[in-house]
Amino acid sequence: MKTPRAFYQPLAIGAPAPLRDLPVQLERMIHFVPPHVEKMRAKVPDLISRVDVVLGNLEDAIPADQKTAARRGFIEMARENDFGSTGLWTRINCLNSPWVLDDLMEIVTEVGDKLDVIMLPKVEGAWDIHYLDQLLAQLEARAGISRPIMIHAILETAEGVKNVESIATASPRMHGMSLGPADLAASRGMKTTRVGGGHPDYMVLADGTAEGAPRAGFQQDLWHYTVAKMVDACMAAGIKAFYGPFGDFSDSAACEAQFRNAFLMGCVGAWSLHPSQIDIAKKVFSPEPGEVAFARKIIEAMPDGTGAVMIDGKMQDDATWKQAKVIDDLARLVTEKDPDFARVYAAG
Repeated sequence: MKTPRAFYQPLAIGAPAPLRDLPVQLERMIHFVPPHVEKMRAKVPDLISRVDVVLGNLEDAIPADQKTAARRGFIEMARENDFGSTGLWTRINCLNSPWVLDDLMEIVTEVGDKLDVIMLPKVEGAWDIHYLDQLLAQLEARAGISRPIMIHAILETAEGVKNVESIATASPRMHGMSLGPADLAASRGMKTTRVGGGHPDYMVLADGTAEGAPRAGFQQDLWHYTVAKMVDACMAAGIKAFYGPFGDFSDSAACEAQFRNAFLMGCVGAWSLHPSQIDIAKKVFSPEPGEVAFARKIIEAMPDGTGAVMIDGKMQDDATWKQAKVIDDLARLVTEKDPDFARVYAAG
């Protein structure tokens, strides 16, 4: 365990000093782009204004014989576009793959000054973060990068879930974590082939009746425990929690329900794997106008967050003021990024 002073020291001579606080950034959706496909790269200029984060995917869903093309495509994508306030991320290959060193050495060296976050798949423990942390510092120093590249861990193995708290606090580079339900299901031996979402057989039954009437079944959330555990670890460490992929692009209602569950539990965003999921994530991870208006009533009535007041027949105190502040802060970020929401919030 490092001492607090050592925790914030650069890990290589000439590397940028680690950040003590996360940058304030709106990240309602992390939109995945396969950078080896030229026609998908051509859509990036339009995507930049529509999404909060553009992520070039180098790992799963990229065929083995296209890994080099994906890496070069991402570098080209990064060079050719001005991302402004939109985040630029990449998901590199896992640490035990034959491609990961080239991913890091080429990307950090060539476009590391534009890269905000590296998403690391299949993180099992703090040791994976420590390895990447040290290597990034060395590459940043060699490339003369002035701000540290952050690390985002994907929670997709049983070992990773077990070690989630130590992963969250492994480095000042930690940006956050995402749930990876498909790989996690396989790691746990779960009996589902779905990528995120519920399962009709995972349910509880209503009590039986003396008359023997059919009993209602209520589908449950397979991921509730893991999301809650991840959110607790992230919030305690001062980093961000995200829901990961929802694989059934044809079921927008189920996607919205899963995203909303995650939002209510404390996640700040989710992955969008298909353009249809961008607007779902915007809708879900932006606070509702009525909630924003009510939150602002609380803050206006209690400017310093102390005391207690009655608003619309309900008692509000310092605890509800903190809840209101979370909603108001998020609404302000959304307003800066999204003119449509700005108009709606102003009208409310």
